[in-house]
Amino acid sequence: MDLKELYRDVILDHNRNPRNFGRLDPSDAHADGHNPLCGDRLTVSLRMSGDRIDDVRFDGSGCAISTASASLMTEAVKGKDKAAVGQLFEKIHALLTRQDAVPDSSLGKLAALSGVREYPARVKCASLCWHTLNAALDKGAATVSTE
Repeated sequence: MDLKELYRDVILDHNRNPRNFGRLDPSDAHADGHNPLCGDRLTVSLRMSGDRIDDVRFDGSGCAISTASASLMTEAVKGKDKAAVGQLFEKIHALLTRQDAVPDSSLGKLAALSGVREYPARVKCASLCWHTLNAALDKGAATVSTE
């Protein structure tokens, strides 16, 4: 399977059947995200154990890429500590924004997000949840915007 097929299949699967979708109540932290260009809106909620994410959920509505990226993100960060999440954010940010970035094997299904950079207008759709997660980890309740 080539990367374009993987991109299509993973995005479709996670959009149709989003993982970790819904409210997390109670939660230790949350943040709201909004992409005014596309209309994506989501809330990321966290339950923490020290610096480690015990549980994470997202809720809201958005395009297929936004929903799939949030679903993939929640699967990838559950059980990780803030430092590991920060490293993963940097890898994903590079994958979405740098043409020379190559997904490494540690990314698993997240590698499919590299296909988004072929559609520059959609990069903000894929990155919204990641910026919102960072805001939640910083205990900020302010709304994150891609503008």
